[in-house]
Amino acid sequence: MFNNFDDVLTVEELCEALKIGKNAAYRLLNEGKVKEFRIGRVWKISKSSLESYIRQQSG
Repeated sequence: MFNNFDDVLTVEELCEALKIGKNAAYRLLNEGKVKEFRIGRVWKISKSSLESYIRQQSG
C-alpha cells in the first residue's frame, strides 16, 4: 500500500501518506487512533500501524 515509505514514518511522512495537515496528524496520534512511539520529542509511526488504521476506518 505504501511501498515508497520506510517501515517507520515521521509525522511529515504520515501527513504525506494520508494527505492531511500536521494538526490533523497530531490529533490522530494524541487520540491514539494511529499507534506510535516517541524517541525523545520525535514521533515515529510504524507503517503497519498506519495500514491498520486505514483498514479500520474503511470498515
